[in-house]
Amino acid sequence: MNPILTQRRKDRPFYFSKPEFTAIVATYSLRVAAAEWRDYALDNTPKTAFFSIYKNSHETPVFIIEKHRPQGKEDPLFILRDRKRILARSAKLDRVLAQFDRLPKLVTGTS
Repeated sequence: MNPILTQRRKDRPFYFSKPEFTAIVATYSLRVAAAEWRDYALDNTPKTAFFSIYKNSHETPVFIIEKHRPQGKEDPLFILRDRKRILARSAKLDRVLAQFDRLPKLVTGTS
């Protein structure tokens, strides 16, 4: 392969595919409907795509879903982070998204 074309491909921004984005937004919309999350942002670099989730519009993200560009013929790596640590890491997006079901939820009592 032409080294110039290979370099151009590496310099292009990296994105979520349409099925990946659809799965992320489906999970996100359930949490928005439950009033847990309020906003999101998309960002990318030549090596990583980011989906940041916000509880309020004017703060740091509560969670970040990252997709890292594969090296060679491997699958891309998906990582779920909160503000302090990595919560999940997998080559399968559905495994990373399933981690949201394992997170503790705020329970409010009715008085």
